[in-house]
Amino acid sequence: MQRQRLVLLPVHLLLLGSLCVAQQSSPDNTAARDREAAESSSRDNRIDISPPKDDAKNHPFSKAAVSDLEEDDNPDAEVQEFRPWNPMKAMKDVEVGDFYFKRKNYRAALDRYKEALYYKDNDAMASLRLAQCQEKLGDKAEAKKYYEQYLKILPEGEFAKEAHASLDRLGKSTVSSK
Repeated sequence: MQRQRLVLLPVHLLLLGSLCVAQQSSPDNTAARDREAAESSSRDNRIDISPPKDDAKNHPFSKAAVSDLEEDDNPDAEVQEFRPWNPMKAMKDVEVGDFYFKRKNYRAALDRYKEALYYKDNDAMASLRLAQCQEKLGDKAEAKKYYEQYLKILPEGEFAKEAHASLDRLGKSTVSSK
């Protein structure tokens, strides 16, 4: 048994050595692989950004939709930026905001509800909860704005009566404070 192991040991060492040599590549192969990695898979580095041939026919009003944003035509036009759309992140932000709201940490809740609206515009629950936070923090004008935003999104929603009542209460308090 021990004799067999002694015979097999040099065979294993020989195989291991040959594998190491096989995996080492020559400098020419390495340089070729580096060049290939820098190139695109199609070997064409130019990117075609021209519209399809029948684009004007298939989308006749697309030029008018962005004409006010083109700088050549209108130098006063502002840059239109895209916002990230992540409804799952927004839902999680509302959930964490609710956690803070229940613990009466209205500033932290407010930040989470604003972040939810950043990731999902016109989120009804985030708007409603943000309005409630603003009201608790004493910013009645902002609270009114977000209650109205909630009602614009869901005029017949689950919390529409509560939003209307809050708007009435805020309307009376701003009138009485003047």
